[in-house]
Amino acid sequence: MSAYDELPWLGVYAGQSAELPPEHPDALTMYRAGLAADPDGVAIRYFDGVLTRSELEAQSDALASALLAHGFERGDRLAVYLQNVPQFVVCMVATWKAGGVMVSINPMSRARELTYLLADSGARVLVSLETLYDEVAREVVPGTAVDLVLTTSGLEHQQRHDERLFAGVARARHDGTTDLATLIEEHRGQVPPPVTLGPDDVAFLTYTSGTTGVPKGAMNTHRNVVFTAGVYRDRARFAPGGSVFGVAPLFHITGLIGHVAVTLAAPSELVLAYRFEPGVVLDALLEHRPTYTIGAITAFNALLNAEGFTRDHFSSFTSVYSGGAAISPTAEKAFAEKTGLQVHNAYGLTETTSPMTLTPYGAPSPVDPTSGALSVGVPVPSTIVRIQDDDGNDLPLGEVGEIVADGPQVVAGYWGKPEETAAGLPGGALRSGDVGFMDADGWVYIVDRKKDMINASGYKVWPREVEDVLAEHPAVRESAVVGVPDEKRGETVRAFVSLHAGATVTTEELVAHCKERMAAYKYPRQVVVIDELPKTVTGKILRRELRD
Repeated sequence: MSAYDELPWLGVYAGQSAELPPEHPDALTMYRAGLAADPDGVAIRYFDGVLTRSELEAQSDALASALLAHGFERGDRLAVYLQNVPQFVVCMVATWKAGGVMVSINPMSRARELTYLLADSGARVLVSLETLYDEVAREVVPGTAVDLVLTTSGLEHQQRHDERLFAGVARARHDGTTDLATLIEEHRGQVPPPVTLGPDDVAFLTYTSGTTGVPKGAMNTHRNVVFTAGVYRDRARFAPGGSVFGVAPLFHITGLIGHVAVTLAAPSELVLAYRFEPGVVLDALLEHRPTYTIGAITAFNALLNAEGFTRDHFSSFTSVYSGGAAISPTAEKAFAEKTGLQVHNAYGLTETTSPMTLTPYGAPSPVDPTSGALSVGVPVPSTIVRIQDDDGNDLPLGEVGEIVADGPQVVAGYWGKPEETAAGLPGGALRSGDVGFMDADGWVYIVDRKKDMINASGYKVWPREVEDVLAEHPAVRESAVVGVPDEKRGETVRAFVSLHAGATVTTEELVAHCKERMAAYKYPRQVVVIDELPKTVTGKILRRELRD
């Protein structure tokens, strides 16, 4: 037995357990338990539109019946190519009722990416926004296994159309497609035959971001989904009668679990606003007064710096969590000063169906005195997190190595990729690709992505540490650090920064700021100021694009 097996993680949670409840062996059963608990309650608020739980049940019954009538079979895949709209949730529940697997696709995907995702997943059904079908999917679908295309619009389920999001958008039916709402109405009142889903059946295929290679379809099982939905429900302190604001995109694992699945499990309301646009989000926060959310710190920073932001925008929240992008101590402090709330850290990957560690509600995240890194929390219940070397051996507490997780949230593998599964999930435990360490109390700290380490004159430089130092400068809004070729040092450190509105600073001043606070081999020799850092739709900074 190693030190990792003896840490008092569960004690941090006051003895609570997030074991898989026997009455919830699959996500569809979890959904039905929430429906039975509050059948007339609101499931989704979308601008001025409301979808009740009973209406969600009726629409998903109708859609599942339609899919089965079309020949959809158990294990078939339905792909959704949507923004944060109520139809996303309807399609998800209907897919499970038909015994299938939902494939969530980034609505920012273009033809090359969509072609790959549809081909890799083998999806038979595609549900797409009309605009995305017209711009992208119509040229892609003919060469895939898709034999039914359902189209819909962000204009559905609302009367008051926000011109900041929907200017110039109109309904447009396309040849070879079927309107989703029409199909649902044609089958309204029909109930699909009962389906039995097991904990090890696949609920979702969620694709890795591809920031370090070809995207892989993580097979998130029903066991994974129910367990992690329970973790968020029980750990994030949902206020009775509260609601969840969907700040993260629903196609991403954070949105799927931290927004959708948890509202099905609670049950509680889910507030959606199509896509992230700071002004629209701020208005929605005042209109709907949500009590909980989880999103990338980059999204929260955008809200705090948006025109018209006031402390009142966050006054309804009882709990705020952040994941998907690293949080510096400076960013945590700024959030608290501007909102009066602690932003709690969460850490997980697509392959851990969102959380593997969380900062317990109300507990301050410690800062490592040596690296200055803010902890991402302690392992969630029933989960073992270890720090290992390249050979898979446990390292002593405090030493830096790869973060490895084993628990009910770890996926079964990668869709159609046995070699990648064997390499990335040996023995069922996930090798995260993230480098970090754990202290004697079980708090986990991330140093950086393993592949992002910079070798400058033989010394290891972790970009995260340099970025945290840059964050301390009052002019710096965001930063990203990469290694670039250098004749003398092999690699040298280059920083890209964006500045706060109205701020001015010279690159020489930023270099001097870091030089004063870091070892000589670590500080950036080059600083480039740009307007915006490239990011994924979930807010993760794309260092690869900056290197290129």
